[in-house]
Amino acid sequence: MSMQNWPVNERPRERLLEYGAEVLSDAELLAIFLRTGVRGRNAVELARDLLTEFGGLRQLLEADKDSFTKHLGLGPAKYSQLQAVLEMGRRHLAASIQRESALESPQAVRDFLKAKLRHEPHEVFACLFLDTKHRVLTFETLFYGTIDGASVYPRQVVKRALANNAAAVILTHNHPSGVAEPSQADKILTECLKEALALVDVRVLDHFIVGDGEPLSMVENGWM
Repeated sequence: MSMQNWPVNERPRERLLEYGAEVLSDAELLAIFLRTGVRGRNAVELARDLLTEFGGLRQLLEADKDSFTKHLGLGPAKYSQLQAVLEMGRRHLAASIQRESALESPQAVRDFLKAKLRHEPHEVFACLFLDTKHRVLTFETLFYGTIDGASVYPRQVVKRALANNAAAVILTHNHPSGVAEPSQADKILTECLKEALALVDVRVLDHFIVGDGEPLSMVENGWM
């Protein structure tokens, strides 16, 4: 049955307008993005099938172009639209942490780091450079690694901190395995970077590790 024939209070778009996006299921949200179904399946049915095929909403959102566009109901236009939506979300999160101290909005920092790093297939090391009031100056990805690790050079981190006139920095890297627990090498690297940056009066405020769940804070866990 076409969604046009559904009761008004059951249609995803009308439910969103009436109750807010948070009440919708993943399939309903995806159906609004798809707008139309395919022959024999309305948008919600197509959305459910796609979520099953991809293994969930996150996997669909993080799919590469080739994987995305080979599915019925999806194509280059939809892929472009989706990438634009995701990028707008990242920029919104970036703007939200630039307005105030990063230390006063820890959840906004976590959400931003998830959006930036969780989809990466290989290990990536990056920094949030902060001013004297701990407001974000810029976010920079500095090192790319393999699935097992990245080579991080303290000299380069110091160089970028000075170039950005940073007073403090939040370190971050992802674990493509999904497990956010820090390795012994992560802890040693953090101490090396703290010592190197202290020589130029730049404080390391935290080191977040991004996995499948919430980014893990080394400060909150007593590892710094």
